[in-house]
Amino acid sequence: MPIDKQAVREHIWEKMMKEKVGRFPFPLKGRIPNFKGAEKAAALVFQLDVYKAANVVKVNPDSPQLPIRAQVIKDGKTLLVPTPRLKDGFIQVKPENVPPGEEKKAASLKHIHQYGHVTPLHELPTVDLLFAGSVAVHPDGRRIGKGEGYADREYAILRELGHPPMPVIGTINSVQLVNDDFSTDDFDLTLDYIVTEDKVLETGATDSKPSGIKWELVTDEEREAMPVLDEIWRLTHQ
Repeated sequence: MPIDKQAVREHIWEKMMKEKVGRFPFPLKGRIPNFKGAEKAAALVFQLDVYKAANVVKVNPDSPQLPIRAQVIKDGKTLLVPTPRLKDGFIQVKPENVPPGEEKKAASLKHIHQYGHVTPLHELPTVDLLFAGSVAVHPDGRRIGKGEGYADREYAILRELGHPPMPVIGTINSVQLVNDDFSTDDFDLTLDYIVTEDKVLETGATDSKPSGIKWELVTDEEREAMPVLDEIWRLTHQ
């Protein structure tokens, strides 16, 4: 019988603390945990052909992916970062607007608005590659986030807006790789590449991704909390 996702989350948060592989910010619980080896995992990402070929890259705003966001800019690629709780869509940072040496500052949530701006959904450039933060991942590409569904929704939004399917990468500490059998829904996002501090795993899960927003599952509360959903509805149903 599949294990409850929350039980897996709790186990991984505790294990990361016990094995001292978690990093600031603390507590790890309740968030995409920062981890020791994040820079090493990022360095492996930058060797991947899917990264090298990408021009527009969406990266989650969490701490362990800061090295990736900074390098995206440094490599002359356009960076997209979702706004908190997806209230306003995505912040776009173009590399030409970031002076050399300020890439890490521009990629930090504290300063990103000095270098980028929230871009209307109908003006988003086509996304070539997407990074999703995870609490735990299975070698077959199934992932467990912090439980709020934002990575799944971000991918679904881009597909709903007409973006083609794009590869998805997750960087984690090897402690976060689990063999537990947990169930997923058809709107859950899977990873094509899992990158730890010392290896790259290609999962083969390319077809198991949302093709758009399942509007029948969107609640009134979600529409109120995430005004961007109404904007997408107008763009796609007019």
